[in-house]
Amino acid sequence: MARAMFDYTKAVLSKVSFDVNLFCKELKKALTRLLPYEVEELKVWIDSLIKQNPQLNQCLIYLNP
Repeated sequence: MARAMFDYTKAVLSKVSFDVNLFCKELKKALTRLLPYEVEELKVWIDSLIKQNPQLNQCLIYLNP
């Protein structure tokens, strides 16, 4: 089940990546639902997404508590 949540989170984040506010909102929700090792995997995935969409860079503050 946990892997399904991780895959679902990636799908949602990629779909809302056109809007920075939506992306940040969904990222905050994801960080509360994912397991710690999944959050680390998500950070790597988001780094690659930000290379394609640099405007999402401001959401990185949620990944560094």
